[in-house]
Amino acid sequence: MTMAIAPTLPWMTAASELLDEVASTQAEAIETASQWSAEAIAADGLVHLFGTGHSRIPVEEMFPRYGSYPGFNPMVELSMTFHTQVVGSNGQRQAMYIERTPGLAEVILSNFSFGAQDLMMVFSAGGTTAVPVELARGANARGLRVIAVTSVRQSMSSEIDPTVGSRLLDEADLVIDLCTPHADALVDVPGLDTPVGPGSTVAAVAIVNSIKVRTAQLLTERGAMPPVLTRGSVVGAERSRTLFDEAYRDHARRLARAIGQRGGG
Repeated sequence: MTMAIAPTLPWMTAASELLDEVASTQAEAIETASQWSAEAIAADGLVHLFGTGHSRIPVEEMFPRYGSYPGFNPMVELSMTFHTQVVGSNGQRQAMYIERTPGLAEVILSNFSFGAQDLMMVFSAGGTTAVPVELARGANARGLRVIAVTSVRQSMSSEIDPTVGSRLLDEADLVIDLCTPHADALVDVPGLDTPVGPGSTVAAVAIVNSIKVRTAQLLTERGAMPPVLTRGSVVGAERSRTLFDEAYRDHARRLARAIGQRGGG
């Protein structure tokens, strides 16, 4: 159900209420995800992150950017995440068609050699399209623990695609609920019969940054914290360059294990 809000900054009001709901209901799941992430990274593994459509945004939020660190491997397929050309070549119709293609997830997974210590985090607000669901299923079949970040209300409001056979939340060892309404959009505008202002992105970004920070706390306690990408204004230009170089080397070393044995596809 969408929220009817007063005219001043209605989306911010609704988004604040959404984040309050996430914080009050998902803290335990976020803690578990952070514990699992710290275990994987401390064991020299990777937390792989995957999302199609706009669910790529929290994937890109985790690494590389300021305040982030290696150990998180963003998996983004441009064919399903390139949104600037809405129509024509590389348009949205093609992207939405591709993410509903059964079997593609296995092709994507075949590029990687996953370690026993690795973890998979899959993002999909709707949680019923073929590629995210099958990617979670394939990761689980390879022995990885799978975390689904999805909207339970949105997912349960849609029928299961019979060619897919399940929802993302059915394939996960742990579900973190975005807590967004089935429409995703948060605000009802008087005189308009369609809600506006999606909430899944702000919820997903809040969730992954909460995991990022808590995982850093846990890794620091273990003495296993990787270098953090940090601006020169904070640590000085030379230290900032050193941190970037060290972080990229760390990421390359971890990723080489994951793709080095699968170089031929």
